[in-house]
Amino acid sequence: VYGGSGALGAACVKHFRSKNWAVTAIDARANEEASQNIVVAPSATWTSQYSEIVAQLSKTSPSFDAIVCVAGGWAGGNAASDLVAAAELMSAQSIATSAISAQLAGKFLARKGLLVLTGSAAALNPTPGMMGYGLAKAAVHHLVRSLGAPEAGLPQDAAAVGILPITLDTPSNRQYMGGDTASWTPLDYVAGLLHEWAASPGSRPASGSLVVLKTAGGQTSLVPS
Repeated sequence: VYGGSGALGAACVKHFRSKNWAVTAIDARANEEASQNIVVAPSATWTSQYSEIVAQLSKTSPSFDAIVCVAGGWAGGNAASDLVAAAELMSAQSIATSAISAQLAGKFLARKGLLVLTGSAAALNPTPGMMGYGLAKAAVHHLVRSLGAPEAGLPQDAAAVGILPITLDTPSNRQYMGGDTASWTPLDYVAGLLHEWAASPGSRPASGSLVVLKTAGGQTSLVPS
């Protein structure tokens, strides 16, 4: 679980561990519920972060049934203010982690394994008030679609799927956003969905799919994009 100490990442670690999966958490800080932790420095280059993770994983030469990247963040800004800073930050938080996860999948993912990257439903349309965020998430969407194409470098019968939340029900969102939380997607639902896809290949969408998580009245549906 890349981003294993964030709100969604921690929920994923907890859920997979409850199903007796061994879970490696990768993040800027450790998650004590994980079976193993790899702590990376977000300020390091993408190549350095990837090399450090590979060095740690190569000690045991694992084969992962799933690699889930739920790292990310949010920043506002447009062409008049903060676009460059926001794009740089969002690239580090979303594009870098997704690219690293994809290459880790090419090296460590098992046959019929699952790679999940996290996009955003908002980035399917223009995002004038959060251009850096939309730019980064649109890049993640492109990466997912590319990973689903032939000759993408994933193991045989593996699948890459993008989840596109609208609003996640996180403590931070409850603190700063407010609004109708019945339309926010619960973290436990997402964690359970990813476990289902990982454990049962027949239940998952086709490789290269982008799936919007749409919640209304406390009920979540999966909408192909």
